Amino acid sequence: MLTTERLLLRRWRESDLVPFAAMNADPQVMEHFPGLLSRAESDAMAARMEQSIAERGFGFWALERDGEFVGFTGLSVPRFEAPFLPAVEIGWRLARHAWGHGYATEAARAAISYGVTELGLAEIVSFTIERNTRSRAVMERLGMTHDPDGDFDHPLLPDWPLRRHVLYRLLA
Repeated sequence: MLTTERLLLRRWRESDLVPFAAMNADPQVMEHFPGLLSRAESDAMAARMEQSIAERGFGFWALERDGEFVGFTGLSVPRFEAPFLPAVEIGWRLARHAWGHGYATEAARAAISYGVTELGLAEIVSFTIERNTRSRAVMERLGMTHDPDGDFDHPLLPDWPLRRHVLYRLLA
């Protein structure tokens, strides 16, 4: 578990699955992703994230505010090939009602601190589609720098019209 002034980053619980599925079925939350997730797809994603934490000691942790599930934030090892890999990425996804409160930045700072102090990471990356201005703003608030030479076409999204991704880097 990681804690911040307002948030708890923790292992996944069965009780997270319903709000997680609702978040993954929200068209606004999923605007910059290939599509909405079904309940089964959402549950499988939560299981993969929990498995990563169990195996590696880190991953995308469930994010909690005052006992309520509000999304996920954490560190992950991308499962595709790209010129900037291998690397550890920082990522997040929050329920719409949790937007605009600074939770993504606050939680990501805790995850970055964990990555640097506990995992000894010298660099952390993040990526998103070019027009995802909200996530790009979080990356910049975290002190990450856009690396235009690292921008890439996401190999797992070959038929998606928004497959071009921008790459941000943070050197520890």
